[in-house]
Amino acid sequence: MSNGTDYDVIVAGSGLAGSLAATTAARAGKNVLLLDRNPEPEVGKKTTWGWVCGDAVAGSHINFVQNRLKVKFGQPELDRRVDGVYAVSPDLKTRFLFDGLGYTLDRPEFEAKLLQLAKQAGATYMNDFEVTGPIIQENRVVGIRGKEGKKEEKEYRAKVVIDALGISTVIRRNLPENIFVERKIDIDDIESTGRYIYEFEKDHDDLNYYDPDNALIHLNNELAPGGYGWVFPKSGNKVNIGLGVQKKSLEIRNKKMGRTDNLQSLIDNYVKWNPVLKNTRVWNKNNNGKGNWSVPVRRQMESLVFDGYMGAGDSMVMPNPISAGGIGPALISGVLAGENAARAIDNNDTSVAGLWQYNLDFNEAYGNRTAGMEIFRIYLQSLNNDILNYGMRTFLTTKEASDITLGLVPELSLASKFRMVLKGARNISAFSNLVYVMGKMKTLNAVYASYPKSPKEFPEFKKTVVSNIEEAKEKFKPNPV
Repeated sequence: MSNGTDYDVIVAGSGLAGSLAATTAARAGKNVLLLDRNPEPEVGKKTTWGWVCGDAVAGSHINFVQNRLKVKFGQPELDRRVDGVYAVSPDLKTRFLFDGLGYTLDRPEFEAKLLQLAKQAGATYMNDFEVTGPIIQENRVVGIRGKEGKKEEKEYRAKVVIDALGISTVIRRNLPENIFVERKIDIDDIESTGRYIYEFEKDHDDLNYYDPDNALIHLNNELAPGGYGWVFPKSGNKVNIGLGVQKKSLEIRNKKMGRTDNLQSLIDNYVKWNPVLKNTRVWNKNNNGKGNWSVPVRRQMESLVFDGYMGAGDSMVMPNPISAGGIGPALISGVLAGENAARAIDNNDTSVAGLWQYNLDFNEAYGNRTAGMEIFRIYLQSLNNDILNYGMRTFLTTKEASDITLGLVPELSLASKFRMVLKGARNISAFSNLVYVMGKMKTLNAVYASYPKSPKEFPEFKKTVVSNIEEAKEKFKPNPV
């Protein structure tokens, strides 16, 4: 069964990564089919709840797209500029600034802008198409199958398929068994997230709860076990407020505290916990005021390519393992995927080897420190609020904390900080564990700095990465309270 049309590139999913992949491949002169399950006015919509996301993105990631594609973003898609992001300790006594200039997006407007770029570049856009799986021939991806108008079965074939369907993608999950792209994701590497977009009145000023110029992240394993809460300012008197939790951490927290909380009750409690926001009203433009979604918080897939196949954005579990921010890596990967798909077609080689440069490009642009950041995320999930408070106050300088959020490894010396540790001797093991984590981060950063130049070297590389991650998971078990 086929409609008789073959394409150079099929992009499945016209969210952030997909629309940009289609744009760059089409600009390179390729015949591109861009598929999306939503009607065009709802392009990029994740679920019936809407475009569920914190909507925050670093300015550097916006600049990457603007410079690479020679385009300019502004209002309404860039809804609000923020000076940075503050991580706030559970007791609200310590704040670390990380990530510089950034924006909170009007996500539907931003998605619509990216779709227009793809259409202007010459990509063929087809909405209301539900992808049901890949077409596999001779152990390679040669196209996709799905339902047009959600009813009629159709097949489309291409030299390269770019998978931008998100975390639950039916393409990656139905690949042939292979050593390159994992088909499943460990549930412990996924956070359940939810948020409201509210209009509100400000009861009083307190920058620990709401900062009109900065995004706030609340680290608190009782309020958000295994994750964090966020308060991100939007234009006018609006705010994006929500949280993410790890399933295992939530179960442990509920058992120890004698609670029966779920994601929704935690979100509602988090809103009530904030004394600054009063008279909150859901701002339901585009029916996007409330929703839940799952976000991966691990390193990206060790390889992003298979024969005839590339993945971008959440389909390759690209969000930052510490912050769960997925917009930036989705934008970067979309641009790079489209560029590399076009190059591989020009070289008449869309095998794993022919697509391998995409791995190298993404590793250089974003991915080379995410495995190290995953180690730190695993460590954070093993700390209760008392240790988080003490550690943020005592163990790290602002510069050191900022470095860690970027995947950089500060030089921590147990000897140089021993005097501070003595002030709270019960936490000396937590500090020594932090020293261990810094060592593991440094190890993995070095491993990714020597990312394999070809598929032949990949199995040993992956074995080294996985063994280091598994060692950290064994050492640091979730312990939220």
